[in-house]
Amino acid sequence: MKRILLSEAGGTLMRNVVASLRDAPERYHVVGICSNPYELQLSKCDESYLVPPAADPFFIPAVAAIAKKTDVGFLHSQHDEVIKVLSTRRAEVPVPMFLPDERTVSACIDKFESYRLWAAAGIPVPRTMEICSEPDLREAFQILGPTIWLRLKEGGGGAGALPTSDYGFAKAWIDQCGGWGKFTAAELLSPESVTWSSIWQNGELVVAQGRKRLNWLFGNRTLSGVTGVTGVGETISDPQVDEMAQAAILAIDPSPEGIFSVDMTYRRNGEPCLTEINIGRFFTTIDFFTKAGVNFPHIFAALAYGEQPSLPARRINPLPSGLLWIRGMDTEPVLVHKDSIPGYRRDLEELLSSVRSRQPEA
Repeated sequence: MKRILLSEAGGTLMRNVVASLRDAPERYHVVGICSNPYELQLSKCDESYLVPPAADPFFIPAVAAIAKKTDVGFLHSQHDEVIKVLSTRRAEVPVPMFLPDERTVSACIDKFESYRLWAAAGIPVPRTMEICSEPDLREAFQILGPTIWLRLKEGGGGAGALPTSDYGFAKAWIDQCGGWGKFTAAELLSPESVTWSSIWQNGELVVAQGRKRLNWLFGNRTLSGVTGVTGVGETISDPQVDEMAQAAILAIDPSPEGIFSVDMTYRRNGEPCLTEINIGRFFTTIDFFTKAGVNFPHIFAALAYGEQPSLPARRINPLPSGLLWIRGMDTEPVLVHKDSIPGYRRDLEELLSSVRSRQPEA
């Protein structure tokens, strides 16, 4: 039985990886660690341990001690901050990790660095500037405006994201976040976005699947409309997205290793633009693909152990297009096909037509 150590075990990002491993055709002994004692209670792992935050100097020694105590053979994280620490201090971790090299991890976590590499490679990206000072911010409005998209260079879940056409508001936002030198400004794109999640080994693509995001869960409760929590996702197969995603990955690492989840957002004219790569981790709803028929975490774990897993006949977009993964708070997600949705709309139109016909004329 494979014994695996998973970091942030109680959080949503990792709970869905655990769910996929529980659906695998073999049994895993899962050891979970987390720095949040409340989230740890939500862990579905076989063993769970509290550890210091990743920024704590004793985080790595604690992880090492638990790895030795539990005799695990593989370590995986689903959080950028933890992945960054594990990558830079990997020599101190006494258990294998299926990660690309440190330079690749750093270039992907730093969104401005990945932007520079993609722009140099001629791959479509939103025009972007680094904001280190007030003159930089003023110039951003002149070049990118009238509305710009602010976000932190590092961090997931739309960290620091703000669309604004107001210089004073933008300055106050960066001041509040202590973000001079930590923010970028970019041209404002459309709300439409896609993710292309992939696993690579020895520079070869193993499997990949595209997914469109139809909305963000609780997006109406943020200034940016972005929460990092997909409300409804849809499987897609788009050759343009496939080609751009692979070009984006290879522009950063000519011999990719591990998980590369590429995010793109569309311009108003329908052109996709690269925005980031979530490196070394799956997106939150990876159990969507598992329930639909392709278990990415199981494939990933098998490869990490040097095994050849059973793979779908079609390596790129093996899942049928049009599958929807619908999520809500405190409820199990639902997997349906998008063809089931128009029926509700037709019923609504018939109802409204009937109601209108009964209204007295003004």
